[in-house]
Amino acid sequence: QVRLVESGGGLVQPGGSLRLSCLASGFPFSNYFMRWVRHLPEKGVEWISDIDRDASTTYYANSVKGRFTISRDNAKSTVYLQMNNLKPEDTAVYFCLRSSQPSSRTYFNLRGQGTQVTVSA
Repeated sequence: QVRLVESGGGLVQPGGSLRLSCLASGFPFSNYFMRWVRHLPEKGVEWISDIDRDASTTYYANSVKGRFTISRDNAKSTVYLQMNNLKPEDTAVYFCLRSSQPSSRTYFNLRGQGTQVTVSA
């Protein structure tokens, strides 16, 4: 079964850190681009970051650049999002996605169930 399962969310104080994980199964993980997005309350979905198949290239939204780091371990079929210096405005449900086609980050069509991140004192 093709599946993405996120984990690692939780409640953290401002300035704190969390690492999200997304475990993939049912497809050749190393063939696909991976993406993190988040659903912000009352603001909708925001793209955060992409990573290419061999982790040689990463892309970040300006809102998280310098604070968040995307990475992947193809041997473990897992993509990560290390989040540092978290702010209350980072509070959201975080989702990982898989590109719809190998070798292309144009479209992403597979999404996990999400993990809640709450940043609050």
